[in-house]
Amino acid sequence: MSSIDRSKLDAYMPDLIALRHDIHAHPETAFEEVRTSALVAEKLREWGIEVHEGIGRTGVVGVLKGSRPGQRRIGLRADIDALHIFERNAFDYASTVEGKMHACGHDGHTTMLLGAARYLAQDPDFAGTVHFIFQPAEESAGGAPAMMKDGLFDRFPCDAVYGLHTEPGRPVGEIASRIGPALAGSMSFHVTFKGTAGHGGAAPHLADDCTIPVAHFILGLQSIVGRKVAAIDAAVISIGHISGGSKGSPNVMPAEMLVSGTARYFRDDVQQIILRGLRDQAELFAKASNCSVDIQINEGTPPLVNHPEAFESALAAAEKTFGKDKVERERPLSTGGEDFAYFANTVPGTYMWMGGGVGPDGLVHDVHTDRFDFNDASIPYGVSYWVNLVHTELRSDETPTQDGEVA
Repeated sequence: MSSIDRSKLDAYMPDLIALRHDIHAHPETAFEEVRTSALVAEKLREWGIEVHEGIGRTGVVGVLKGSRPGQRRIGLRADIDALHIFERNAFDYASTVEGKMHACGHDGHTTMLLGAARYLAQDPDFAGTVHFIFQPAEESAGGAPAMMKDGLFDRFPCDAVYGLHTEPGRPVGEIASRIGPALAGSMSFHVTFKGTAGHGGAAPHLADDCTIPVAHFILGLQSIVGRKVAAIDAAVISIGHISGGSKGSPNVMPAEMLVSGTARYFRDDVQQIILRGLRDQAELFAKASNCSVDIQINEGTPPLVNHPEAFESALAAAEKTFGKDKVERERPLSTGGEDFAYFANTVPGTYMWMGGGVGPDGLVHDVHTDRFDFNDASIPYGVSYWVNLVHTELRSDETPTQDGEVA
């Protein structure tokens, strides 16, 4: 595994595993990561790394300069927040906070980046500067913009930025990514149709029934992708919530109906097609039933597009860490979303997925589920990848020979 000194890394692997378990046991959700941020800052300072706190409310940035001269600067990012999920695991480091758990591996992501920071602080044999970015609120799609609003890339300029995520089911010791579009853009919508209440059995003709435009709207949404989006462009629109009226009064026509859903896409122009179609259909069907409509859009995260040059650097580091035969270079497109996309849209960036294998029970538990647990066996691979990426990106322009002269 890689060209780094494994004996140095192995010496503090127990510390990293204990750290990961501690973070897992104390999950904190979006912008509440006070304990986690303090722990990250404490460890970075302990290792002699310059620390900046409170960026994007609970974000932390560590700054480490190499021992050799160099002007290039890169950012390595880990997310630190947990999810609102009741954990069902029974191991001794399971969540101690009811209704919250690290169900997406952010405890492991944070640990691996801290491990790389410790290794590099002990041996800063690189040319340039590394910014260790610990980002809050990834799950709520607000942490990356919040850090940028606080001047992340103005205060800590980066020539490239990188992200790394666990992938359960992919064997430990493998890694994957793809050049160009990798993850979808996402948005959610909340559409409220307003009519007048009425007696659905005795006098429906006296009401402006808002359930009728809701039915047409839900069906009509599927025609946007089917007839407005080009067949070669992937997109999806799904309804996740419908509410209105009372189960206890099925003979009463509701005055309001709410329809909420999500859309995913890979191109900005496709997003605009979806937005126009959604608004047009909502207004058309509401008007046809003499109802009004209120439309609220949360545009979510943009598509994540891996930059070609950054991808090549990440690929080189991955091959050094995992071996060429363990690197998948054409990972299938995913309609998942990631707010690392905000960073990658501002600074050339690339995102990788590292094998997480199976859970403690020998089964594959997907992220965002109540039995997921980050696989500790993948920690040394993640640390090694980060270190190798720094050595790949921040090489000296001059290579010393064996006798110390510059070649």
